[in-house]
Amino acid sequence: MREHDDDFSDDGDDSPSRSQRRRDALAVFELAERLVALTDAQLSQLTLDEDIRDEVEKTRRVTQQIARKRQIQYLAKILRRREDELPALRAQLDHDRQLARRETAELHRLEEWRERLIADGDEALAQLLNLFPAADRQHLRQLARQARVERNENRPPHAFRELFRELRELFGDDRTGDVAEE
Repeated sequence: MREHDDDFSDDGDDSPSRSQRRRDALAVFELAERLVALTDAQLSQLTLDEDIRDEVEKTRRVTQQIARKRQIQYLAKILRRREDELPALRAQLDHDRQLARRETAELHRLEEWRERLIADGDEALAQLLNLFPAADRQHLRQLARQARVERNENRPPHAFRELFRELRELFGDDRTGDVAEE
């Protein structure tokens, strides 16, 4: 009996535990869900094999909840068979996510500057011109005033949008705006 117990005590630590295999499978399932949730434009930017791309598109067409989950599980099964390609795919998705966050932060910064120009007027304009001395003071002042009038009179936001375009052009041309926002 003693010999038999020794055989079981030497479990190979080479293979992952059942819990770890489950976590890995869930991670691949979540990756499959992320792929299905991408837009066509985002999906086209990824380097995917045609069979995976076709399976993603097939999964998108399924609308019933249970059937869709089953289809996503099938997509995850296909992805698990290509385990060596998954790190690169995850890196692409994470890079896209980080890029989207940076773009969102940039848009928020531009919107903040636009609101400051409209609300604070010449004081905010002076701060902006410290960052961008070559900016057209008169044009920016005029757009901020027009945007303020549009807002107060509930008119369509033409100058409001034009002011945003001008700010995007300023901050896009010169990245010194990243240093100071005050």
